[in-house]
Amino acid sequence: MKRQAIVIGLGQFGMGLARSLVDKGFEVLAVDIDPDRIAHVNAFAEGLQFDATDIDALARLTPDQRDVCICAIGDEDREASIICTALLKQLNAKRIVARAGDDVHARILQLVGATEVVNPERDFGERFAMRLLSDQVIGELHLGSGLVLAEIEVPDIFAAKTLAELRLPNRFSVTVVATKLMDESDVKPPGPNTVLNRGDLMLVVGTRSAVSNMLRVI
Repeated sequence: MKRQAIVIGLGQFGMGLARSLVDKGFEVLAVDIDPDRIAHVNAFAEGLQFDATDIDALARLTPDQRDVCICAIGDEDREASIICTALLKQLNAKRIVARAGDDVHARILQLVGATEVVNPERDFGERFAMRLLSDQVIGELHLGSGLVLAEIEVPDIFAAKTLAELRLPNRFSVTVVATKLMDESDVKPPGPNTVLNRGDLMLVVGTRSAVSNMLRVI
């Protein structure tokens, strides 16, 4: 059975998210008050035009039976985003992801029932800044609680040294949780005697600031 998602608010972020979820195998119900946006989303998902602050209309989507409900309403209508999030909570949605414009907005969304809050503009800016900081960064995944998982190409300054010699946890509060050797396809858990070589990849976990501090050195 396909996983089911409701996406409410079809601005640039919501529309892109709805399309990506469909591409990943979700059955998506997409909601917006704008008929033009509904006409656009109907090309790849089921679009429904109504005001998401209407609890009766929202209840007809049975949010409690969906795997995830996403309130992607933009920062230009905070009142609607807060009300929609609160109504999803009232309707017993299991997982509510809400979009915030800043920290105050995020805190309010959490208080009214969001299980996760995202700020796509800020998150993209932080990820892109890390990519600009070092050419060695291949990718990054936000883990929550301020932690990120970053995939980094081993730099020359780390090459031919063991993890014990590099002392990354002590020097930068960053932990290497896996390595991928240049001539191998498998990702392996490292040990203190694991030797890093130029061209290998390492997966590191730490706060974004800790990883950034390490990247400044390399």
